[in-house]
Amino acid sequence: MNFDGKVVVITGASRGMGREMALAFAAEGAHVVVASRKVADCIVVAKDAEVIHNRRALAVGCNVSDWDQCDELIAEAYREFGRVDVLVNNAGLSPLYPSVDQVTEAYFDKVIGVNLKGPFRLASVVGTRMAAAGSGSILNISSIEAIRPDPSAVPYAAAKAALNNLTEGLAHTFGPSGVRVNAIQCGPFLTDISAAWTEEMRVQFDAQAALRRCGNPDEIVGAALYLTGESAAFCTGATLRLDGGVR
Repeated sequence: MNFDGKVVVITGASRGMGREMALAFAAEGAHVVVASRKVADCIVVAKDAEVIHNRRALAVGCNVSDWDQCDELIAEAYREFGRVDVLVNNAGLSPLYPSVDQVTEAYFDKVIGVNLKGPFRLASVVGTRMAAAGSGSILNISSIEAIRPDPSAVPYAAAKAALNNLTEGLAHTFGPSGVRVNAIQCGPFLTDISAAWTEEMRVQFDAQAALRRCGNPDEIVGAALYLTGESAAFCTGATLRLDGGVR
């Protein structure tokens, strides 16, 4: 799991699983680009990577649903480091809605924009530059909702299902040039979003998992390091379930 000197770009990296991955990559020797909508929060994580792990870190404010901001994130990463070795599309959101008939067009566009449109743009552009360099790894953070959609998250589930499809499609697009594209399909994790769960939802999520609990944010790290590292050199187009055994 040696990432010494590699450059890793992570979206949604200011908190939760994104923060844990950013610091984990830094601990393994990588320089990190910490991206999220709130640049002030990114600066905190970037400073931790620099101070705790003695790695270079760049904080970038980016709303991934905006292609211009995606392009600027890419440009800043290449300006600062000259290359990108790993891209982690982690940014995501799924605000609660009262019922599907009350989902507005703006809500739908926002959910699709963050969970699918942004990852497509970033992976397409960065993947093309990785292919020109002859190597690279892209990791998409998906959700169990992609295969078991809940009534409370239908647009989000549709976006994540498409993200799984995008993972395999881009794996074949970039594979001949040595670029790998994989996904982690997460179950319920105790990130900031879990604060909005009702007690009934929490009990339900625990009961659905074979391990009878939700994941902790740092429990994504092992899978992320494996799939983006050289130990997984023959792994591409794969979607790994990381859900505690949800059924």
